Amino acid sequence: MTVPAGKLPLPELRAMKERGDKIVMVTAYDAPGARFAEDAGIDVVLVGDTAAMVMLGHEGTTVPVTVDEMLFLTRTVSRQSRRPIVVGDMPFGSYQVSDEDAVRNAIRFVKEGGADVVKLEGAVSRARAIGEAGIPVMAHIGLTPQSATMLGGFKTQGKTAEAAQKLVEEAHALEDAGAMSIVLEAIPAPVAARITSELSIPTFGIGAGPDCDGQVLVYHDLLGLTEGHLPRFVKRYANLSREIRDALEAYAAEVRSGAFPGEEHTYEMSAEELADFEGNALDRAVRPRER
Repeated sequence: MTVPAGKLPLPELRAMKERGDKIVMVTAYDAPGARFAEDAGIDVVLVGDTAAMVMLGHEGTTVPVTVDEMLFLTRTVSRQSRRPIVVGDMPFGSYQVSDEDAVRNAIRFVKEGGADVVKLEGAVSRARAIGEAGIPVMAHIGLTPQSATMLGGFKTQGKTAEAAQKLVEEAHALEDAGAMSIVLEAIPAPVAARITSELSIPTFGIGAGPDCDGQVLVYHDLLGLTEGHLPRFVKRYANLSREIRDALEAYAAEVRSGAFPGEEHTYEMSAEELADFEGNALDRAVRPRER
């Protein structure tokens, strides 16, 4: 696949929406993931706070991941992302306290993390403050994992007419606040379609139907690295967890049987050097011990 060289300009995302070109976003959390996304021609890489679950081992919540942890991951991904736009996900606690705190942490994501854009859930006033500081903002509405407890868990949002209308109004408020794009998570497809048609900024769906301007999935989910229950909106494009487990089991078996390492995996030395080495060892063995 041939893709244009150089960093994708942010205005190009809106141009893609206007042309009807679908935008591709995927999460990544490390250098290999970023390189694979780059090679695949991915447009936007999100260093998501889902790292709490898929990278750091927290069960069923994104809340525990810290700013410093997210900065480390964002910085790692940014180093390897030459074309894709890199979005740093601001974790819980990094923007809820005040506009000033939100701006301060957003600046860290740009200066220390190398992010092109920061993402936050809801928070219209925070989006406006960060945008006014000159930092592009990706908003996120619908199922917002950081506040999932208040939403009654990881459940579809906007299923009633009243709730759906509130989502539409929230999306408009975020666009008016200066958000450059918006993630729509786990909302009925007709609601996402209406939001997408009414906004001038791109929408990214995750469990929001086919009419969004782009789609996003979690790296570990689509590659089959996540095991156990998956949300309905996830499509697995590979089953790497099985392949990885098979490879590790085969490695362990060969180490225990002595099959690995084989001759092709070892280094040699010349016969002359080997003879000198073994002769020196013999000399040391028979030399009287000095007192």
